[in-house]
Amino acid sequence: MAAKERVSGWVRRTGIEILGWSLVVLGLAALILPGPGLLMLVGGLAVLSQQYDWAKRHLAPVKARAFQAAAVGVKTIPRILLSCLGALIIMGLGVLWILQVPVPGWWFLSDDLWLFGGSGTGISLVVSSLIALALIAYSVRRFRGKPDPGRTAVDGDA
Repeated sequence: MAAKERVSGWVRRTGIEILGWSLVVLGLAALILPGPGLLMLVGGLAVLSQQYDWAKRHLAPVKARAFQAAAVGVKTIPRILLSCLGALIIMGLGVLWILQVPVPGWWFLSDDLWLFGGSGTGISLVVSSLIALALIAYSVRRFRGKPDPGRTAVDGDA
């Protein structure tokens, strides 16, 4: 029984490591690329905080900054509309990628550079835009018209 417990503990720790670090790396990439970067970063730190004290220490300020950014993003109607428009534009581009429309006459680069990456790129753009729209809706429900979340945790006023 002890050997079985050691194996299951090892599998759990390895799974936490793989999932946590994958989310952190993808979150960092999504801070630059389309996608929910802060959300994935918070998720990765939350997973890693089950095993590491350093992850627990970094989780609270990153989570506070993510909530603060979400609150600022839905503070005004124009910000909400621009965020939704941006997500819909990304979704439209994803649909173009999936459909693989022919190269237009105005395209001045090599034909190989038109919608490179194939339908996988299009699917990731559509999924990213759906996640963005869901996060916008969540942020509106959670933060719109309410005090700035995480302000004291971020600014050190606590």
